[in-house]
Amino acid sequence: MPDLRLTLLVGTHAQVHALGRGKMAERVMAYREHLPSVFPLPHPSWRSRHWAAKNLWFESDVLPALRIAVQRALA
Repeated sequence: MPDLRLTLLVGTHAQVHALGRGKMAERVMAYREHLPSVFPLPHPSWRSRHWAAKNLWFESDVLPALRIAVQRALA
């Protein structure tokens, strides 16, 4: 798939495989360091809802940036 423009690293396992060990919250918070080709995200399980409630910056900072990154990748 040579035309990949954006890879979403969803969850700890994907992030560890692609980025190496580290805390998920720190990797997600540092998403700008991996753009434009990679975007680390928490896994969308029920536990992540609790995680997102504890990390309010995710919804206010990361989700808008994710929308922009996806739009750019699809353009």
